[in-house]
Amino acid sequence: MPKKLVALIILLVGFAGLMSGTLFKVAEPVQAVVFQFGDPRRVIQEPGLNWKIPFIQDIQYFDKRILNLDPQPAELPLADQKRIIVDSYARYKITDPLKFFQTVQGSERAFNDAFGRILNRSVRDAIAKVGMVDLLSQKRVEVMSEIVNSVSKEAPDYGVTIVDVRIGRADLPAQISENVFDRMRTDRVQEANKLRAEGDEIKQRIEAEAEREKTVILAEARRTSNILRGQGDAQRNVVLGEAYGKDPEFFRFYRSMEAYREALGEGTSMVLSPDSEFFSYFGMRK
Repeated sequence: MPKKLVALIILLVGFAGLMSGTLFKVAEPVQAVVFQFGDPRRVIQEPGLNWKIPFIQDIQYFDKRILNLDPQPAELPLADQKRIIVDSYARYKITDPLKFFQTVQGSERAFNDAFGRILNRSVRDAIAKVGMVDLLSQKRVEVMSEIVNSVSKEAPDYGVTIVDVRIGRADLPAQISENVFDRMRTDRVQEANKLRAEGDEIKQRIEAEAEREKTVILAEARRTSNILRGQGDAQRNVVLGEAYGKDPEFFRFYRSMEAYREALGEGTSMVLSPDSEFFSYFGMRK
C-alpha cells in the first residue's frame, strides 16, 4: 500500500476521532451543562447536536422530566400537642441545571437529603398550627397550600420548580394509636351499655303497657260476656216460660229428655226403682 494512502487513512481516522470528541448529542428528556476544567461554560436545554472542545471540555447531563422527592416519614407535633407520623412527598423539575449543580454538585441524592429536610420543616411548621380533626376536614386544603408556598419559595435556590406536594399518610404513633383505640372501644362499650339499658327500659314500658291493655280488654270482655250471658238467660227464661204456658206437658217432656241426655252418658250405670218418676216417659211405670 502506498505510503500516501496510509497517511491519508490515518489522517481521516484522526479527524473522525477528533470530530466524535467535538460533537455531542442532547436528547429530548435531558439538558446539559458544558464544563471546561470544572468551570461551567454553557447550559444547553434544547435537544440536538452540539459541539465542545475535545479533551478540554466535558458534559454533565440533568433530567428535564418530573422527578420524585420522597423523604423519610417524620414524627411531628400537632397544635393539640398530639404527635403524628407524616409521610410527605413532592414532585419537582430541574429548571436551572447550573444552579442545581452549584447547590448540590449535581447529585440528586444530595438534593433529596437537603430539600427533604426543607419539605419536612415546611410540613412541621404547617402541621403545628392545626389539630388532627383539621387534617380530616376542608382545612386540609389550606394546610397543603401553606406547605406548597413555603417549599416553592426555597425551590429557586436549588434550581428546581415544585410541581406538587402531598401528604401521603398521617398516622398516629403505635402507643398513641393503641391508647386512642382503647378509648374508642371504651366509649363504644359505654354507648352500647347505655343503648341496651334504654332498650330494656323501653321494653319493660311496652310490656307493662301491653299487660295493662290486656287486663283492660279481658275485663271488658268478661263484663260484656256476663251481660250477654245474663241477657241470654233472661231471654231463654222468657221463651221457656212462654213455651211452658202454651204446653206444660211438652215442656215437662223436653226437660226430661235433657235430663236423660246429661245423666245417661256413655258407660253410665244407675240403680233406680222401675216406678221412679225419672222413667215416667220410658213406659216402665205400671
